[in-house]
Amino acid sequence: MTIEAIAVDIDGTITDDTRKICISAIEALRKAEDAGIPTIIVTGNVVNYAYAAEVLIGCSGGIVCENGGVVFKEGENNNAVETLVERDFVTSAEAHLKEKLGKKFDVHASHDNMYRLTETVFYKTLSRDELEEALKDFKYLDELEIYDSGFALHVTDKRVNKGTSLRYLCERNGINMENIMAIGDSENDEDFLKEAGYKIAVGNAEDKLKQISTYTCEKMYGDGVAEAIEKFAL
Repeated sequence: MTIEAIAVDIDGTITDDTRKICISAIEALRKAEDAGIPTIIVTGNVVNYAYAAEVLIGCSGGIVCENGGVVFKEGENNNAVETLVERDFVTSAEAHLKEKLGKKFDVHASHDNMYRLTETVFYKTLSRDELEEALKDFKYLDELEIYDSGFALHVTDKRVNKGTSLRYLCERNGINMENIMAIGDSENDEDFLKEAGYKIAVGNAEDKLKQISTYTCEKMYGDGVAEAIEKFAL
């Protein structure tokens, strides 16, 4: 079994259900880096959040953010953040939702939307049914994907996802997707687990993710990440 790189989600995977990072995951990811196995952060979070996590943990493989809309790796693309899709459909959807939801838009919209380059996000204080109802007559609905990350609802352009952008980043760096170990917990991780040779669901993962996984961890959250790394990578 050859693992060239580890691709890992943040929220609910290397963090617990309160978004506190698990020390066990940090230690395991650093051991992997020391063994020459880089980690790629693959997340629905904004790029500055993901980059801070990458630096603080000690990961070197780059980052995929906003569910595939944005990628970044030090030393590539003139050290500039790269957006992989235009925001046109999402911007139109945002205007439509402001009209349909009224004051509810500002109440439930994520505070970090001002930093998002390719998607619009709502806290789960807004139900998915209510979001979908507000979008049902949006003229470009077929161009959008709604992801539930477990912590938020993401309105994203269908032309990109965590899987397509992870492949883009790996191919650019000569990494074989069959030799990627991908680790996640929620529905927006399905796309990048499907692209990877080794598909790992942490113990707290959604059943749908467990069903497509090569291995389901006995342990939850970051302890599950550490379990998988020790078992397969080190």
